Amino acid sequence: MNKVRILGIETSCDETSISIVEKTSDGSVNILSNIVRSQLDIHRDFGGVVPELAARAHSEIIDKICHLAMKKAKIKFDDLNAIAATAGPGLLGGLIVGTVFAKTMASALKLPFIAINHLEGHALSVQLENQIAYPYLLLLVSGGHTEFTIVKKFNSYKRIGTTLDDALGEAFDKTARLLKLGYPGGPQIEKCATNGNPDKYQFPMPLIHEKNCNFSFSGLKSSVAQLVLNKKITEKFKCDVSASFQRTIAEILIKKTQKAVDIFNDMKKKQNTVNIVVAGGVAANKYLRGSLKSLEKKSNIQFFFPSLQLCTDNGAMIAYAGIERYEKSLFNKLNFKPRPRWPLDKKAVFMKGKR
Repeated sequence: MNKVRILGIETSCDETSISIVEKTSDGSVNILSNIVRSQLDIHRDFGGVVPELAARAHSEIIDKICHLAMKKAKIKFDDLNAIAATAGPGLLGGLIVGTVFAKTMASALKLPFIAINHLEGHALSVQLENQIAYPYLLLLVSGGHTEFTIVKKFNSYKRIGTTLDDALGEAFDKTARLLKLGYPGGPQIEKCATNGNPDKYQFPMPLIHEKNCNFSFSGLKSSVAQLVLNKKITEKFKCDVSASFQRTIAEILIKKTQKAVDIFNDMKKKQNTVNIVVAGGVAANKYLRGSLKSLEKKSNIQFFFPSLQLCTDNGAMIAYAGIERYEKSLFNKLNFKPRPRWPLDKKAVFMKGKR
């Protein structure tokens, strides 16, 4: 039985991850290893990711992570077919560490080098666990990106909505910082919200009445900041704000998802069930998962969420995207330069700051 085995490297932000993913001739996909090392302890005191420290941490550990991944996969370097690495978007220092390591391996082993768009990794990550037919709708919610993209087929993407300012993960982190909840903000707010009243505070929902599926979160964050300025920050206050903030986010996502489905159906003339993949770090939030799943009862929608370890940045999704590219001989030259900004939809206009 022929097997394709790709080693995937992810270093776009504050996780160093290397994975080996295998695809057999019958189409089944197996994650042979997926080693992830977070840098939370390095960045926690700063309340966010420090790019220089992130790059240094990647370079200090990447070789060790590679050997751990190979050992867990129980294969030899000769068993690999190609080396794939995130080449953008992301923090330039981290991207350089990962791509240089990948290019060096590819050159030494005489294997193809494959540059992966990090967003494509998220878009395809669900295929590691489910076989979903194209086309489907992607809701990407991460620290750096919040967008709706139609995944027409592999390597063919149409973005139909994006954030005009903060990404959703960024909004969670900034709100958590205002409430002195610690870093990373998303899990802290989710935990705190379980003890809060979601109806205690009414926050604005920017762009909610517009007939598109674009997002804006800066006004919501500013509203929380104004509230925090005038209140004593007690434990109850933190929990009530967290719960109200999280409920507001859920309502925004529900309304914007309904608009995205309408756009998807108009473009695809599709009457049967619309499959929606929700990916990225914020997709790990169980409250938001449950809120979105409630839409399934009202509409012809089915949601797919990667398992929790595949929501956050990981090498497995990069390796899988590498498999798709390997099978179509979409290789890159060793002089490929990392791209800190790299839209998945090549025709998409950069929207941040546009109104």
